[in-house]
Amino acid sequence: MSGGVDVKVFAEAAERGDGFPSLIEPVSRLESLPIPTLALCHGVCLTAAFEIALACDLIWAGESARFGLVEKVVGLTPGAGGTQRLAARAGVGRASELVMSGETYDAATLREWGVVNRVVPDAELEREGMAFARELAAGPTLAHAATKRILRAFREGGVGAADEITPGEFSGLFASEDLRGAVRSFLEDGPGKATFRGR
Repeated sequence: MSGGVDVKVFAEAAERGDGFPSLIEPVSRLESLPIPTLALCHGVCLTAAFEIALACDLIWAGESARFGLVEKVVGLTPGAGGTQRLAARAGVGRASELVMSGETYDAATLREWGVVNRVVPDAELEREGMAFARELAAGPTLAHAATKRILRAFREGGVGAADEITPGEFSGLFASEDLRGAVRSFLEDGPGKATFRGR
């Protein structure tokens, strides 16, 4: 639960008149991690907190969660890339509405828009979300990293750009210990019993 940036820091920057440091870099670094990232959101998730969630691969929300990019109330537009990341998930029209209206939206609406992946009961969010995070962490992290690179190529250049890199990403995994071990495990023990080490 977070309302985002403390508005007092904006007041100080406005008084100085020298702008504000870029918030894009830390969000981009989060987005570029080679491992799956999952945001678990409950309560209010506004401004920079929502922008951080949007940089994650997956967003789960408690039923009572509310989301918004409400920077307009202080005469700003989102500064950490929330506008474009929201547009990538929900489309330009929905991103325009959410940012320009300054309203907050419930988790069910953002699930319908494709922004939130899952909505779970508030009391179960942490337990279910952390169980899923452990499952992701124990999975084929090299394959997950390849998936992230393919999706990044898609976001930046469409299906054609993703198609260009997919053969190399796919074929490159055959050199990994993880793939060789998982194929062997599948043939000897059946599906779903492999262990992965990220090598």
